[in-house]
Amino acid sequence: MNNQTALLGFWKDYDRKMYVKAAVLADELGYDSFWLPEAWGYEVFSLLTEIALKTKRIKLGTGIINVFSRSPGLIAMNAATLDEISEGRLILGIGTSSSRVIEGFHAREFKKPLTQVRDVIRVVRTLLAGGKLTEADAKLNDYRPFELAMTPTRHQIPIYVAALKENSIRSIGEMADGWIPTFWPYQEIKQGKNWIAEGAAKAGRDPTEIVTAPFTSAIPLGSELGDAMAKEIIAFYIGGMGDYYIELLSGFGFADDCKRIDELYKNKSTRGEAKDAVTAAMMDALAITGNPKQCIDELQRRREFGIDLPILNLPTKAPWKDVEMFIRAMA
Repeated sequence: MNNQTALLGFWKDYDRKMYVKAAVLADELGYDSFWLPEAWGYEVFSLLTEIALKTKRIKLGTGIINVFSRSPGLIAMNAATLDEISEGRLILGIGTSSSRVIEGFHAREFKKPLTQVRDVIRVVRTLLAGGKLTEADAKLNDYRPFELAMTPTRHQIPIYVAALKENSIRSIGEMADGWIPTFWPYQEIKQGKNWIAEGAAKAGRDPTEIVTAPFTSAIPLGSELGDAMAKEIIAFYIGGMGDYYIELLSGFGFADDCKRIDELYKNKSTRGEAKDAVTAAMMDALAITGNPKQCIDELQRRREFGIDLPILNLPTKAPWKDVEMFIRAMA
């Protein structure tokens, strides 16, 4: 059984210096990789560079960057530069984000998101391999025959894609190296892997080489406190993070639960009650709670459902002593 585990920082209002310390400790304890998110706070390539200079072995992931705010060529440049600085430890995690963020914060048009993801993969692959942009077979832009004016450390960097919809997941099987599902019930991982296999077959690839690396909420604080925190996280994603998660979970049988949670969350006067509408079935599907041993045992059990690399969310808004305890407990 594969026992690799990764860590992920929360995307909002985080302590940069604390995450650097967390990555250094994770490196010492043997975690597979450390991932940093990017939304509208810190810029992620700079922070991963700082971490790269203070770690030795651990892989470093962008978890995730969107494919619109940087051009495909700039993403290739960012990836090649950080991969060289880290001596070949980068995993490039990409996704579409949402129209609200892309248009409302980055002032870029949210158009043909799946094609944009595929073009980024094509351009990054081509430039890292020493090819010219005109050879990338990009669909959305006409490029001139530019090539990278440097020699990449690796000609192929692993590219993982965060995706929730069928066509996007099938595309991962065709083109990418890993799938990052978020708030996907662990019992249903097989469905996504089937779509990946279909895409891989189309491209003549081996689907077993494509890593399934879900963002995973594990809260080793005992059942009562852990359950309370998990319910808050689930309610926040369903009520506060757009319709993607409602659509996803409704398709897996949680439509009534999502509707109730969303209604409570959208009304500021009842927002505090939204977490109480999170059912036991949703809790089981989307989070891991209990004492550290229970969490580790359950994490091991869930690997049997097709999880290759669980990416554990670090505690949010917690002091260093709690973050350190979490990292050591889950190692």
